[in-house]
Amino acid sequence: MNNKFNAKITGIGAYLPNKKLTNHDLEKMVDTNDEWIVRRTGIKERRIAAESEFASNLAIKAVENLIESNNVKINDVDMVIVTTFTPDHLTPSVAALTQGYFNMESAGTMDLNSACTGFIYGLCVADSLIMAKHSKKVLVIAAEALSKVVDYTDRNTCILFGDAAVAVLVEGKEEKESFLASYFTSDGKLAHYATCSNLSQRVNGQKMDKEKLFQQEGRLLYEYVLKNIPVGISKLLEKSGLVLKDIDWFVPHSANLRMIEALCKRMNFPIEKTLISNEFYGNTSSASIPLAIWKALNEVEIKPGDKMLLYGFGGGLSHGGMIIEW
Repeated sequence: MNNKFNAKITGIGAYLPNKKLTNHDLEKMVDTNDEWIVRRTGIKERRIAAESEFASNLAIKAVENLIESNNVKINDVDMVIVTTFTPDHLTPSVAALTQGYFNMESAGTMDLNSACTGFIYGLCVADSLIMAKHSKKVLVIAAEALSKVVDYTDRNTCILFGDAAVAVLVEGKEEKESFLASYFTSDGKLAHYATCSNLSQRVNGQKMDKEKLFQQEGRLLYEYVLKNIPVGISKLLEKSGLVLKDIDWFVPHSANLRMIEALCKRMNFPIEKTLISNEFYGNTSSASIPLAIWKALNEVEIKPGDKMLLYGFGGGLSHGGMIIEW
């Protein structure tokens, strides 16, 4: 491989479980209603994995869709990266299970857990591996089985989350640079705002109320996002040498439509040029950004050469983004 190779997304595929959980279904489970959920979150329904479906199953099906939809081969993939905070096991990794299923004999494997920012980290690692000449072809998969850790007696969280997986192929190409800039930051002092316990029941010394179930301080996270994400986006734009008017599409983590609307208003960016995925799929953590891209591509909205600002935020507390040229 020579220095002329730049990383580029060359294919995308997705998998959404068959089962739909609508707001009307949730009305029978907790004290809530469709009007309240839509008004607060913009979510109408979400997909839920079957009892026997886990993150690895979702990942595998997303890769199958990638292969079928883009007519690509993956036998020569150099690295498989899975972004997830809901892996099947502590070990083996979801990436290893996916690599084994497709018998990608020369592929390394790793799982990355940065919650809702995870896909951006995965893209950045793929770009770095290609630029460092370690890899020429990287499979980045965001696979989240959030229903496995949702407390369906908690109306503040169970209305938000859904399951999904999206797979993208990133290749080294003798073309102009496609990944233009990245920016990441975290505030681990506030990590107890969004948690799901595992071996330990404490975060930052604070004991979690629920064992192995997700919990969050929704109002505090909302305020954190509105205060900090515009600053992070400004720093990302500064690194890229671009301004917001150069951006064709803003693709934020689809946590909550009302939060995204408030972000766009604060940045004076048109919501019509913002890609989201939560209306029919809910908050799918690291899968939400690539799912919004996949959805938009199916609606023929994204054109070659469009500049896209991807920005994730969530548990950690982590946030960060990338600017890519499609």
